[in-house]
Amino acid sequence: MICKQKQGFQLQFDAFSAHAGASKAGAPTMHPSLAVLRSSSRALCLSLLWAATAAGAVDSKAGRYYEDALSRYEQRDVPGAIIQLKNALQIDKNMLPVQLLLGKALLANGDMAAAEVAFAEALRLGVDRAEVVLPMARAYLAQGKHRRVLEQPAFAVGGLPVRTQIELWVLRSSAMSDLGDARGALHAIEQARALDPRAPDAWLAEVPVRIRGRQFTEAAAAAERALALAPQLAEARYQRGAVYHVLGDLRAAIAAYDQVLALDADHLEARVARAGLYLDTRRNADAASDLAHLQRLFDKEPRAAYLRALLAEREGKPAQAKQHLTQVTALLDPVPVEFIQYRSQLLLLNGLAHLGLGENEKAQAYLESLQRVQGTTPAAKLLAQLQMQRGETERGVGTLEAYVRTAPGDKQALMQLAGAYMAQGRNAQAISLMQEALRGEDRPDMRAALGMGLIGSGHTGQGVSELEAALRKDPGQAQAGTVLVGLYLRAGQGAKAAKVAQGLVKRDPDNAVFQDLLGMALAQSGDTKAAQAAFERAMQRDASLMAPKLHMARLEIGTRQYDAAAKRLQGLLAGDEKNMDVLLELALLAEQRGQLAQMEEWLRKAEDHAGPSELRPGLALVDLYLRQQKPGPALEAARRVHAKAPPDDLPTQIAFGRAQAATGERMGARAAYTVASRLANSNAPLQVRIASLQLAVQHAEGAAYSLDKALTAQPDFLPAQALMVDVDILRKDLAGAERRARRIAEQHPKLAVGYSLQGDAAMARGQQGAALELYRRAHQIEPSTDTFLRLSDALWRVDGGKPAVQLAEQWSRQRPTDAHARRVLADAHARAGQFAQARAAYEALIQAAPQDAELLNNLANVLLRLKDPGAVAVAERALAVLPTDASVLDTLGWALFQAGGDKQRERALGLLRDARLRAPANPTIRYHLAAVLAQSGRTAEARTEAQGALDAGESFEYRAEAQQLLQTLR
Repeated sequence: MICKQKQGFQLQFDAFSAHAGASKAGAPTMHPSLAVLRSSSRALCLSLLWAATAAGAVDSKAGRYYEDALSRYEQRDVPGAIIQLKNALQIDKNMLPVQLLLGKALLANGDMAAAEVAFAEALRLGVDRAEVVLPMARAYLAQGKHRRVLEQPAFAVGGLPVRTQIELWVLRSSAMSDLGDARGALHAIEQARALDPRAPDAWLAEVPVRIRGRQFTEAAAAAERALALAPQLAEARYQRGAVYHVLGDLRAAIAAYDQVLALDADHLEARVARAGLYLDTRRNADAASDLAHLQRLFDKEPRAAYLRALLAEREGKPAQAKQHLTQVTALLDPVPVEFIQYRSQLLLLNGLAHLGLGENEKAQAYLESLQRVQGTTPAAKLLAQLQMQRGETERGVGTLEAYVRTAPGDKQALMQLAGAYMAQGRNAQAISLMQEALRGEDRPDMRAALGMGLIGSGHTGQGVSELEAALRKDPGQAQAGTVLVGLYLRAGQGAKAAKVAQGLVKRDPDNAVFQDLLGMALAQSGDTKAAQAAFERAMQRDASLMAPKLHMARLEIGTRQYDAAAKRLQGLLAGDEKNMDVLLELALLAEQRGQLAQMEEWLRKAEDHAGPSELRPGLALVDLYLRQQKPGPALEAARRVHAKAPPDDLPTQIAFGRAQAATGERMGARAAYTVASRLANSNAPLQVRIASLQLAVQHAEGAAYSLDKALTAQPDFLPAQALMVDVDILRKDLAGAERRARRIAEQHPKLAVGYSLQGDAAMARGQQGAALELYRRAHQIEPSTDTFLRLSDALWRVDGGKPAVQLAEQWSRQRPTDAHARRVLADAHARAGQFAQARAAYEALIQAAPQDAELLNNLANVLLRLKDPGAVAVAERALAVLPTDASVLDTLGWALFQAGGDKQRERALGLLRDARLRAPANPTIRYHLAAVLAQSGRTAEARTEAQGALDAGESFEYRAEAQQLLQTLR
């Protein structure tokens, strides 16, 4: 089938192996590899292997692989076990015991998603549910899929052995607690106890639920009951220590953790908790000993890495502290955020680590996740500051208000909230809060905090004034000076920025950050030589600081010193191959040099190393692929970004919609654009852009909604008015379309748009002659691609092929570089039956755009008319780009059928069935399917499709053929 254009011829987790389930406060959590290995059963695995062997299902070599894997697994060589299990599956993918053990090994290795797949395959192959339900539930919980554990039939408690039921009730309790259903969690625990009141894990499960609800007396009672039932159980003593810990009895907590570690020296939670308490109580040497033990056994434990950072900072070792913080983010960033969305400790940990590294956007994402899980904590102050720095004033105010209600004496929070209120014009409330916070002391640091609060809330002018006042009162307010430099730079006031930066450097010449700020200010002022000197000094002061090195590279790119920039950036990459800013800078350098293939390579590398909230490389890839007309890769990139972006990220929604539209997935594109329109609020230009995208996927109602929002914000916004005419036409409101188009022409008589829109309305009424004259007038006023396309289409409708071809040829001669005109000319040749000319025109266009599926599809159809067997190969290329587009599927299916042969007919049938299901109202597709069905001997189905084709379209290319076919099928 020919693709269609709007105008013209009708064309148509492996990285988190250390601790995927880090505990919430007081939760009984063990290292996943220990938890899974301790529950393994060699006898069970051997019995399953024997049963399969008895049935003759196991290849002997595969069986040897399995035995070796089982041995490795029991010896805790989990990676080795996984390799051997995969070797076995290469021989026989249906070996049930292999799939089951593979799931457990992957779970122990922290690869939860892959473990889930293996368990599902084991179930499919026939494993008893009791053997897989617990590890599969753990895999789901580790991925944040709590509701599935509670709702899916596979996790029903009934019909399982009693011990399995108890453990499953405990897991369900944990899931409910994470979801905020404390009552449901306690009910699940009661169900477990009803099965066996003496099971200690049913009592231990109550402790974290009670702690989370601040029911400390009940938590302590449950811990004591578990300890009475199992005095030598390390986990029971750990939970008692957790209760002491949250109650603030640090001495008792340390004593309890000592007891735990005497029973089990490798108990991760107790070791981490005790190391933290040692730091809190200034027992640095003892903390260092515990952290060394953790590093030997759990070198990828992020909490231990963070504690090492605190210890290094306390010992005056900033470079080591930064290294440890980087390790935290390297461990947690690759983990999908849904995996740890209920682990508040890890969310806070990674947020603070990113904040310590100056990565504010990433820090905000984790702190927001923490707030959703745990509610209001002092971390809300940091979160509010980050939100307001990004212009999210309402969110920042809400965050602060919630926190101040729980901590009314926190002066810092009061000052932040006062600044936010002032930015909103709520001056009386702001003054009241400031008086309360500043009562009795007008401190420069508080004034600086107020200034930063104002700036974070978007009221930059007042914020700058407050910061300047704070700096005058106390030149040592370094934070105020640093923020001021950044604001001056953003405003293009390089001289002011340089003056403040010079003051900072004068007071602290050894501060590398201040030297870097001075370099940026001097660069903006145009003093390149002095800027380079400042960057050099910054790098000398702190060789580990990345910012001055990047700024020097950007200075070199800006001055076209591409080789120097490349050498510098490559050097930085050698030291940190996962550095996102370096990778993105290398991509920018490649783009500046016109090396798009290298740009793609750098963006792919950046995406590979991107954390859960880092969207920049993915969005850049989507845009690059769409510019290169590679819709398939664009959609893949968009899906990756969409999977990890927050639901309120506007650029991601637009990118996802564009990629889906490019691959023919209209419904998905519509959904994405609807969300985008909601997020765009009253931004008129942005709403017009979204409405244009919505019209491209034929979503008139969605476009009307977006344009209504645009016109409410800016009633005279011409792009919105013009696009609303298109919407009115699509909604069959032709009178409204005409009125709006006339009003535009009256208001803007020297622009073509009003006459073009009137022509559209006339054409929609069937008044083709009137429309043609309006299009002529528009084209005379403003000869453009748009007016040319409209006039060309009208000529086809009114005067037939020759005038339209002549116009296209004339326009192409006048504008030989206009790709739209060349495409219209190719379409014109095809419409006029000039297939040889059309072929040449399409082939020339495809040379410039080899991934343009529409051009490929149209060329394939032309080749079919010419009876050229090359149509199949060209259609295959179109399908590779747009694998779900009904038109492309139809073209390839029809080309295969025309090529002849049983194999071709069989594949053609599958393709045409797919196309038919995607576009059931398309008569051409239904006729093609009917023809193939008829030749395949499926007479009844062929008759239905042929009749459906005739019913679906009164006039279509194959109507006569469809009627003739139907006669033969009666």
